[in-house]
Amino acid sequence: MFKVEDFQQQSKEQLDATVTSARNVANGFQAIAAAYGDYSKKSFEDTKSYVEKLSGVKSFDKALEVQSEYAKTAYETFVAEAQKIGQLYSDLAKESYKPFEGLVSKYTAH
Repeated sequence: MFKVEDFQQQSKEQLDATVTSARNVANGFQAIAAAYGDYSKKSFEDTKSYVEKLSGVKSFDKALEVQSEYAKTAYETFVAEAQKIGQLYSDLAKESYKPFEGLVSKYTAH
């Protein structure tokens, strides 16, 4: 039998889950934006340092050494940051659906 109270309770639970999910998404995107910002800042500083070092070299061999060091560091930083940001996206997906898990199991169990 249909009860208005049951409908109201279900509606409240769905609204609460939606609000929680939206909050989780907003927090997740803030964390991702901060990670991109941090990476951009680090990349800029590393490039600036590289250019300064490169402008001070006096030999071709030293220039190759500085360039190789920069390329290795830039690649390692990129890989580490890409993994970090990828994990943030994964966490965002999990957290955005988490509030609905209880609702889904509750309403599919009947």
